[in-house]
Amino acid sequence: MTIDLHAHSTASDGTTPPSDLPRLAAEAGLTVLALTDHDTFAGLAAASAASDIELVPGVEISCRLDDAEVHLLGYFADPGNAPLATELELIRTDRERRGVRMVERCRELGAPITLEEVRAIAGGASLGRPHVAAALVAAGVVADTAGAFTTDWLADGGRADVPKHVLSTVDAIALVRAAGGVTVLAHPRSVKRRASVSDTQLATLASAGLAGVEADHPEQPPEVRERLRAVAADLGLLATGSSDFHGDRKPVRLGEFTTSPDVLAALREAVQKP
Repeated sequence: MTIDLHAHSTASDGTTPPSDLPRLAAEAGLTVLALTDHDTFAGLAAASAASDIELVPGVEISCRLDDAEVHLLGYFADPGNAPLATELELIRTDRERRGVRMVERCRELGAPITLEEVRAIAGGASLGRPHVAAALVAAGVVADTAGAFTTDWLADGGRADVPKHVLSTVDAIALVRAAGGVTVLAHPRSVKRRASVSDTQLATLASAGLAGVEADHPEQPPEVRERLRAVAADLGLLATGSSDFHGDRKPVRLGEFTTSPDVLAALREAVQKP
């Protein structure tokens, strides 16, 4: 088994339709793929209709940990669970408000982009910073997506950034567990994120029911991956590996990092039934 537990589609901020992801994953040599769009299960039905590989149902939830934003991967949760669905809808609705305001701020700063252009880039998905970033690139304001995610524009605390509604990470863990799922903290020490999750914070989340950490990730160098595996072992957490595939939006390939079959089996065993 070759397993990638973190991928995005056009249901959130990826560029690949969910119906195409299983085929692309199979072509990349994967046998198992988790679809983990941001704050939505909307792509699961289309992805499930393709039978190329085993699809793990997932979601990536935006959360707050102390004073920083982190992302929580939820696997095997029931998409129809009312409390979880309600919270995800609230997050998505607020993302729309935030996206509109970020476009307004970019325009106030002189960027020649429009809300209509950003909506077209989003293609029906909830507006997010990657869609605004793509509009900035298309307008020639910045050279590439990385240039949009600076303090000049859309980085956390940047001139065009807008705060958003987020759950506490502990509350998100509880919601996913109550929906019959299991949680893994995504890219906790990414070099591209402003904050890094400390050993102490990981211990707190482990006590709250976190099942694992995404140790192997394209934005975490070898020494960070090694340290995360050691911390995970000390805390009794599982260590996963994933590509965080976004199609053309990020220079990573499906299966760039993978999860062992034993870890996937342990995640299944850790699932909490409501």
